[in-house]
Amino acid sequence: MGLLSCSISETITPSLLFFFLFCFIGFGTATFNVTTLAFDEGYNPLFGDGNLVRSPDGHSVRLLLDVYTGSGFISSRMYQHGFFSAKIKLPSDYTAGIVVAFYTSNGDVFEKNHDELDIEFLGNIEGKPWRFQTNVYGNGSTNRGREERYNLWFDPSKEFHRYSILWTAKNIIFFVDEVPIREVVRNDAMGGDYPSKPMSLYATIWDASSWATNGGKYKVNYEYAPFTSEFKDLVLDGCAIDPIQKFPNSTACSETDTWLESRDYAVITPKSRSAMRRFRQRYMYYSYCYDNVRYPITPPECAVDSNEKQRFRNTGRLRFGGSHRKQARMERARRKRRSRAASVSDDQTDM
Repeated sequence: MGLLSCSISETITPSLLFFFLFCFIGFGTATFNVTTLAFDEGYNPLFGDGNLVRSPDGHSVRLLLDVYTGSGFISSRMYQHGFFSAKIKLPSDYTAGIVVAFYTSNGDVFEKNHDELDIEFLGNIEGKPWRFQTNVYGNGSTNRGREERYNLWFDPSKEFHRYSILWTAKNIIFFVDEVPIREVVRNDAMGGDYPSKPMSLYATIWDASSWATNGGKYKVNYEYAPFTSEFKDLVLDGCAIDPIQKFPNSTACSETDTWLESRDYAVITPKSRSAMRRFRQRYMYYSYCYDNVRYPITPPECAVDSNEKQRFRNTGRLRFGGSHRKQARMERARRKRRSRAASVSDDQTDM
């Protein structure tokens, strides 16, 4: 039994405390072996300079959103594949309309055919949890968004948690606290939809009132400003490269790629894959792979899971408000009603 098997919806009593401790200990995911950087060693301010506040030791940074501007930073180099990671703490209380993003992109260099890998945290009204989504774009394929949306098993505004993106020539993996939550494996059918050009790492906080919370129903309320997101233990592992060099060397990153693919975070062990499966069963509430309205033909990179397909039906969204427990209860109730109806019908036939 792992941490992801535990419900957080119940009141914690002394009897439940041991249960949660057992869940936590049983999870047992090892911490990644990574080297962190000071901010000035790998990053530059992107926008909202006055709302970007570095710590005295230079190893962490705060990004603020107020009524005037958001803020963000960018890696000082672009990378051909890499592992991009940070420990992040999100704003608390009323956060509707806010997006905190941690992502890679090359949109500034390749405007019409850019690549992008996103982790986007979507704020919410007070008392409701943060949600987040991952997305993959390749070669400017913004009309073929590959997003998935999730809940979390913790409150991301209370303490720091590590969020990571691994991008290699073979696959893409998104992580939360060393738990892989999504993998995209490259195949020939994806063609240019698989990100293939050098990208920078970005972190931003901004006003997305038009769409972030209930489709734009709830806006940013600046009475709660400034909204603060914090980043520390920053990691950039990869091959730094000039994206527009006149004579690109196709083998320039081969050694780094081999090293990257041998790292502990690049290997999904059976235990980690089991944790990923539990996470997706319990916390994913939308997946494009099961959205037959948008994609009548399932995209080629989707590894369709029969259990996931049954839960998401043809819309990609969990029914009954996104709760798998509620969905199960409703299904049981429907079966009972059908059983009673059949019994009544039999009785009437015998009369």
